[in-house]
Parts: sequence; C-alpha cells; structure tokens
Amino acid sequence: MSTKQAKHLDGIGALAERYEVFLLDQFGVLHDGQQPYSGAVEALSALKRVGKTVVLISNSGKRAEPNERRLLKLGFEAGSWDHFVSSGEVAWRAFHAMAASGKLRPGTRCLLISRDSDRSAIDGLPLTLTDSGDDAELVLISASEGDRYDLDHYRKLLGPAAAKQVTCFCTNPDRIMLTAVGPRFGAGELADLYEGLGGSVTRIGKPYPAIYDAALALAGNPDRASVVCVGDSVEHDIAGGSGVDVATALVLSGILADIADLAGVFDREGAYPDYTLNAFRLR
Repeated sequence: MSTKQAKHLDGIGALAERYEVFLLDQFGVLHDGQQPYSGAVEALSALKRVGKTVVLISNSGKRAEPNERRLLKLGFEAGSWDHFVSSGEVAWRAFHAMAASGKLRPGTRCLLISRDSDRSAIDGLPLTLTDSGDDAELVLISASEGDRYDLDHYRKLLGPAAAKQVTCFCTNPDRIMLTAVGPRFGAGELADLYEGLGGSVTRIGKPYPAIYDAALALAGNPDRASVVCVGDSVEHDIAGGSGVDVATALVLSGILADIADLAGVFDREGAYPDYTLNAFRLR
C-alpha cells in the first residue's frame, strides 16, 4: 500500500496557480455524455482566459472533429481548448500511414464495432466493411453499445474472428462507459472479451504512451513539471499521466462518483493521484 496522500482541492483554480498545461479528459470530467457537469463550461473557458494551454485527451474511438462538434452542441465555448486528441484520431492517423506505406492492403475486410452505426473511425481509409466475424481480416473496436446489447451478442459476433487470430485494434480502452441508463461495459471490456475468445488486441489510447506523446507534441513539448493531467479514471487517466511523468488530478464526478473506498481503487490499480477534486469547477 502506498503512503502517498492526494491533496484534496475545492476546484481547478488551485491547479491553475501551479500548472500551465492541462491535459483534460472529457467524459466524467466535462460532461456525462448527455450534458455538462455544473460549472464545467465556465471552468474550461476560465483556463483559456488566464492563458493556459488546454489539450482535451479522450479515449473516444471517434476522430477529433466529431468529438469537438459534440462539445459545442453541449454548450462548451468555441476556443476554450487548444487541441483535441482522441484515441480514434491517433489510430486513424496510424492506419493512414500504414496504407500509404503499403502495410495495409486496400480493400481489407474490416469488422467495425462502433456506436450508433458511426463510421468516422474508418472514413477515408481503404477498408471494406463486413458485418461478419467469419470473413473479417481486421477487427476494429471503437465503441460499445453495452446499453443496447449484452456480452453474448458481442461474443457471437467476435468469436469467429478471434478463433482465426484476426488482428484486432481497440481504440477505446475504457472498460466502463457512462450512458443515459447508467454505467455499462465499454469497448475495453469488449477487447478483454476478444482476448478471452483466443484473439489478441492492440490497445490505443489512455493509459498507453502514444496518445500522451501526441497531446504533448501539440502542446509544444512543454516541461513536464508544468503539466497536469485531469481525469475521472484511475486506470486510464491517473496511471497514464503518471506514466509520462506529469502531475495528476482525479475528478470524482464520473465513474468513481459512488465509490467509497478510493484508497482501495488506488492500490488495486497501482496508481495514485497527486490531487482529488469533487468536480471540474473553478472552486
């Protein structure tokens, strides 16, 4: 058990006094997928007004642009962040580079696991979609519809591909997602299922370094002592931020809102935040 004690803060104002670059999660920090959290719109805009660099960094399987459109639709102010980095964007750029170099064959049959029939994860890529795991040559898990389907649905869909050891990428490693009907299993749980069925998975997103490398590059590769990573997941945001040697702040408005034993979560994940906040607000 770690002896490290996180400092509890009333709001992000105290962080703004100490840090110049903010790597911010969106789901569970800024909004719940349906509406902004109280005070979040104002707090995000306030960071920009005092000259902070703000990079939104998300385990969304969608590319950056549709994520930014959703934030504006939810009521966040245009210009209140500098850059948006999603795991879907990082993956899309990697696939695009593979296609350009000939490592990804044009017409490769892809089984895409997404949400609401979203296809933005593969737009512009030389892939042919298939609805069957039987003839898939590539599996891309970008999202989950765990609020519509149970794991048996996905087991039947993914099983044939996993049995054939079809290459699988997961661009949203979150195991839990927030939905209108409460927390449900996320794409990360589907990646675990694929492995359990005999396949192997490459995960892209937090807590893995590539997404942080992309975010820090966009921020101008700042001194890491000037950077703080803010999120609601110990497994992804706190572990990921700690892994790239930046300070971390855990917001308790998201997936941990009803968890009483936070110390147990920290010990189980082996990740310990520098700060905790009840919500992403000024004070």
